[in-house]
Amino acid sequence: MDQPLAPHCALDLSELRPLSRAELPADTVELSRFLIGRTLVHRTAQGTLAGRIVETEAYLPDDAASHAFRGPTKRNGSMFLRRGHAYVYISYGVWPCMNVSSDEAGTGAAVLLRALEIVSGAETMLAEKPAPLRDLARGPGRLARAMRITLGDDGLDLCATGDAVPPLFLAGAIRQIGEIGASVRIGITKEADRLLRFFERGNSAVSGPGRLNR
Repeated sequence: MDQPLAPHCALDLSELRPLSRAELPADTVELSRFLIGRTLVHRTAQGTLAGRIVETEAYLPDDAASHAFRGPTKRNGSMFLRRGHAYVYISYGVWPCMNVSSDEAGTGAAVLLRALEIVSGAETMLAEKPAPLRDLARGPGRLARAMRITLGDDGLDLCATGDAVPPLFLAGAIRQIGEIGASVRIGITKEADRLLRFFERGNSAVSGPGRLNR
């Protein structure tokens, strides 16, 4: 049975704190699993937006499907930042996609955020694009649009603390995390058989075909 989505009311963000870099696993696959159930928060002029991360994909240094496979470029430079930075790129020339850098500085690796369960700011998102609640951030393009993430956020330190806390950051879990499943990644052709996609089983905000979400 699908887990019910949180009601679209404002989350009490006073209970959330930015995750420190030390809390993030240093291994890309471990980080991809760790982020399931954690919270992505974006403070915007329209209000605070937040969602539980319910689907991720890992992209490793030796991964032919990774943007960083052939080395750093102007586009992928943020993948080579120390873990915990935002890597934002444009997909198909239209959709921003949000990633979290996942290795040491100089090593290109990242975790793609594929879906969120929206827990705060749904009214703001729905005002721009009416949709079922579960679909607001179901898929990486919708996720970035719902959370108002743009190329301007590329390279942002998501783990900065104290007075340096940025408007976009990673925070802890707001409730118990469900069982985590794994599958092949979606929409790639190279190294497509690697089980590097992770998701919260039973959560209706998870994207992709049902056969991969069991």
